[in-house]
Amino acid sequence: MTWEGADTGGASALTVLELLAQQAPPHRFEELLRQARRSGASAAELAELERAVELAGGIHSSFSRREQREAGLAALVDTARDLTFPYDLDSLLRVITQRARRLLDFDMAYVSLRGGSGASYIHSTEGSKTGLSTGLRVLDGRGLGGEAQAGDAPAWTSDYLNDDRFPHCEAIDEVVRLEGLHAVMAVPLRNGDASVGALYGADRRIRHYTPDELGLMCSLADLAAVAIEKAGLLDQTRAEVTELELDSSRARTTLTRMRHVSEAHSRIMNLVLAGGDLCNVAKAAGDALDGAVMIRDPGGRSLASSLPTGGELPGLDEEAVAKASLDAHAGRRPVVTGDNTWVAPVIAGSEDLGVLVTRPTTGLTAEDERLLELAAQSVAFLLLMQRSTAVAEGPVRDELLDDLLADPQHSPHQIVQRARRLGIDLRKPHVLVVARPEGGEQGRAVVWASSYAYRMSGLKTVQGGCIVLLLPGLDASAAARAVSGELSPLLGHPVSVGSAGPGWSPDSAGRMYREATRCLDAMSALGAGGSAASVQDLGFLGLLLSDDHDVDGFIESAIGPVLDYDAERFTDLTRTLEAYFASGGSPTNAAEALHVHPNTVSRRLERIGELLGAEWQKPGQVLEVQLALRLQRTRDVLAQQRGLEHARQPVDRTAS
Repeated sequence: MTWEGADTGGASALTVLELLAQQAPPHRFEELLRQARRSGASAAELAELERAVELAGGIHSSFSRREQREAGLAALVDTARDLTFPYDLDSLLRVITQRARRLLDFDMAYVSLRGGSGASYIHSTEGSKTGLSTGLRVLDGRGLGGEAQAGDAPAWTSDYLNDDRFPHCEAIDEVVRLEGLHAVMAVPLRNGDASVGALYGADRRIRHYTPDELGLMCSLADLAAVAIEKAGLLDQTRAEVTELELDSSRARTTLTRMRHVSEAHSRIMNLVLAGGDLCNVAKAAGDALDGAVMIRDPGGRSLASSLPTGGELPGLDEEAVAKASLDAHAGRRPVVTGDNTWVAPVIAGSEDLGVLVTRPTTGLTAEDERLLELAAQSVAFLLLMQRSTAVAEGPVRDELLDDLLADPQHSPHQIVQRARRLGIDLRKPHVLVVARPEGGEQGRAVVWASSYAYRMSGLKTVQGGCIVLLLPGLDASAAARAVSGELSPLLGHPVSVGSAGPGWSPDSAGRMYREATRCLDAMSALGAGGSAASVQDLGFLGLLLSDDHDVDGFIESAIGPVLDYDAERFTDLTRTLEAYFASGGSPTNAAEALHVHPNTVSRRLERIGELLGAEWQKPGQVLEVQLALRLQRTRDVLAQQRGLEHARQPVDRTAS
């Protein structure tokens, strides 16, 4: 080798080093070789230069691989930093697929996680054109991901559809075909010794993945598996925190409701202990339950109501309430009907004191049901207090009613004052009820009567084995039915009840007692023991039993609507009735007597049926109608006679 060749070779080698130091691209080295050949370098010089270029290429490739590894490691560091943020699982999977796609320049990346029933599901996809892969179900052991998870190692193929080294899945093949994918890489996501899924990278060209790329993908998968576990724990923690917050909220709500129940019960009990009546208790319970409240006795009669009118709840299904009352007492708990009406039993031990009926504006919570039970207990306590008070005042009240019934009666003025001290006004209308239990001991009935009289602001005594009640009111029949409806179920055997009235003064009590007793005796004579009726209910028998022989009242109850109709419209319905009965109930004969057409009589009889009711021609009512007609005719004749006598009397002309 000459010095010139050495110089040329040295200059060429130095040039290669300079290009290598400058990180020149490969084509610059190829250009250097071409220049050496054109300059006529010797074979030895060319060989030396080619060797230098070859070595430089190796060094350049090594530098490139190092740069790629450094870039990959830097990307992994960035990814690791990103994965430390508190993502939810879906957001985390999107970050992982985005990082995987950028890390190895994939066309598409996606993640599958194992679910139940031996299958995996694709949860997140990046770079998809069709969107068909998200949610795809893949059986375990199928596809490239199944191969990777089964072997716990990365698996890849340069051309997926044409590679038969692993079991294919038709669903996966269809997605790969539609997406136009060829090269696919799958790396298992390991959580300890178990695999939770797989991380995929794919390209739409045939590509051979290097060991460094596989290593980067495995490192990313390891980071992703840890992050997925952390995200799962974080989601679980969030769910537990949310559940704890809900539990705390429910506990606060329950405490608030329980405080409301306690305060409402305290208000109701304070009202009871302060001497409040049933109406005030019903209103307080209605305010607490946010609804109308009604208190009923065992017979279903309303004792008190929170409604402004004090009446019944509108649209109440009585049949449903009656069934709910039975169920409530059987189960000793409130029962709700189909229209959101609640029925709570009012009980003291085994004794049925009635029910509390309420219809809240909204459904009742468990705490509200408890408040309803407590309200019913408060009502029971008040009823027992009233009974105790009635029993304590019983002798005084019994003595007052005994004096009212005495003959001769004590001083009316003194009796009125004694009654006023007991909270009773005898100058207001009263009815008198006589109740005779048909069997059994009388003690329980007497205790009930004391409580009932006190509750109704009346009086009670016992005479001749019968319970006598003087009660405020105008309707003697209703009072008799109410006493029978409450006392009979309590005793468990029939009770005969007779009543009379109303009376408007203290001295009317004796008269009403005699009439009610006669009414009771008449019912027994008629075989109607165990029934309840007033003197008015007995029709003409009541007229005979009555001390004042209220003829006007009897006529009004029997044919009053017909008399009023004739007076208002100048018709002849009364005369038609007389002719009808006089002809033996023959409309034709009645028409001849009245000199009218039989159809006219038929129409008048239809009108009479509308006025007196459909059963006016039944034997009992027909008898009362005929008797009332005779009494009315007799009164008219007597009135005419009195008018004639008055007309015959001489006129005193000296009076002026």
